[in-house]
Amino acid sequence: MKSEKNKTIDFGLSEYPEYLEKCLKISDETKTLSLEEVTDKIIFGDSLKVAALLPHESVDLLIADPPYNLDKQFHGYNFHEMAYEAYEKYTEEWISACKPLLKKNASVYVCCDWKSSSAIERVLSRHFIIRNRITWQREKGRGALKNWKNSMEDIWFCTVDENDYVFNVDAVKQRRRVVAPYKVDGKPKDWEETEDGNFRNTCPSNFWDDISVPYWSMPENTAHPTQKPEKLLAKLILASSNADALVYDPFMGSGSTAVTAKKLGRHFCGSEMNAQYCAWAQKRLEMAESDKSIQGYADGVFWERNSSAQQKACSARKAKN
Repeated sequence: MKSEKNKTIDFGLSEYPEYLEKCLKISDETKTLSLEEVTDKIIFGDSLKVAALLPHESVDLLIADPPYNLDKQFHGYNFHEMAYEAYEKYTEEWISACKPLLKKNASVYVCCDWKSSSAIERVLSRHFIIRNRITWQREKGRGALKNWKNSMEDIWFCTVDENDYVFNVDAVKQRRRVVAPYKVDGKPKDWEETEDGNFRNTCPSNFWDDISVPYWSMPENTAHPTQKPEKLLAKLILASSNADALVYDPFMGSGSTAVTAKKLGRHFCGSEMNAQYCAWAQKRLEMAESDKSIQGYADGVFWERNSSAQQKACSARKAKN
């Protein structure tokens, strides 16, 4: 029995089969799907087969979190580590399948670890304009006796076009505490004085140290072994898409991209080959109907990890609503 505070979503398909039934299933692998059919849908199926059926030049933002090149179990599905060249070929296959779906001004983000990062960068450089490599810090991670603890992951940021793409820098400002406040004529210079402390909204860098990996007491948490935090995805979505844009995720997992897109007023589409994960994702989408909060994001800014001021802002907003 789980504790009452344990909010982890981990039910089996036999408990709530209705969630899987609400996902879109491919019945005819030769019929191209319309934009109306796939918008705001989680598609139960293999990413390569699904991508071949989706409408071309319909996606504003691609966010992909493919299996990292290591041995991993995904509730009945096993991914096995490949040789470097084989993993690069695997990446080429799914990138080539997704590329026709992108609009001319679309952006692309691909998640990876240090071992797979170079292979993914090689493939992306053949198809897109590489803009940056984001590195984010997990506060969790296994220790190692003969190596450095692995607590970093990468996200490659690319665009289809050299000049025409969306980047809303004001939407992804980070709220940081001011240690040495500077004043001009007795007034704050580029910072704000509040009862909870002094803060400044700063432009985001490509190193993120404010992300909390979902854990058992968070409503977004599932039993998926490699779930990405909604806060991390919110940064990508807000920066590289506008309201009502279509966000596509070919490796949907437990639905974090779709849920975050929905909470932020975007449309979504994605595929997932694990039926149990599809059901969890659908459950989370329904939860998002009544709760659009994102841990670590409030009042239009991203707060530092474990910020008490941010928690107060979230509580005040919920009370107001």
